[in-house]
Amino acid sequence: MPSVIRVVLAEDEVLLREGLVGLLARFGFAVDAAVGSAPELLDAVRTHRPGLLVTDIRMPPQHRDDGLRAAVALRAERPDLAVVVLSQHVQSGYAAALLDSGDGNRVGYLLKDRVADVEEFAATLRRVAAGGTAVDPDVVRHLLRRTRDPLGALSPREREVLGLVAEGHSNSAIAARLHVTEAAVGKHVGNILAKLGLPPDEDTNRRVLAVLAYLRAAG
Repeated sequence: MPSVIRVVLAEDEVLLREGLVGLLARFGFAVDAAVGSAPELLDAVRTHRPGLLVTDIRMPPQHRDDGLRAAVALRAERPDLAVVVLSQHVQSGYAAALLDSGDGNRVGYLLKDRVADVEEFAATLRRVAAGGTAVDPDVVRHLLRRTRDPLGALSPREREVLGLVAEGHSNSAIAARLHVTEAAVGKHVGNILAKLGLPPDEDTNRRVLAVLAYLRAAG
């Protein structure tokens, strides 16, 4: 039986916060605290020392990037703290700051309106808590368009594969989703990394971090 993941949840919208508390409990997470502001977030994580922080970006008191800045500060204190950001918008600077924090692993950036499957959402949280990385493909596409479009060299299938790589899926999982062989996916991944000027790497999390590191440099 998998160990229970202890969570601090930070979301200033009361209804969404309470809904997430219920959802996390339903899937076996233990919510140590559910708070509505960045100062409360800092206090809760330092007090309860959870394994996972799930937070919004824009929170009181300034309603700007308070949630993210708190999360980055906490990862500077505890690089092993897993952080999943839930945002309504793609904020390129926010994504870069999050990925630059801590040890570069155990991070996620998900868009609220694209979380359509609660079981997949729970699985994503578990994957990040276990050391993985999960980044919404829309975040990747947005960052790639910031100054130029490195995706222009990619085929439509390679773009599709890149989106799945960014979500943290393995080659075998991508092959199952696209109904192709794992060897075909491996070839696509190799082509993508070559076209982006990145060395091939079979570790899923390192591939995602390498792609996003490239995006930050390109911006």
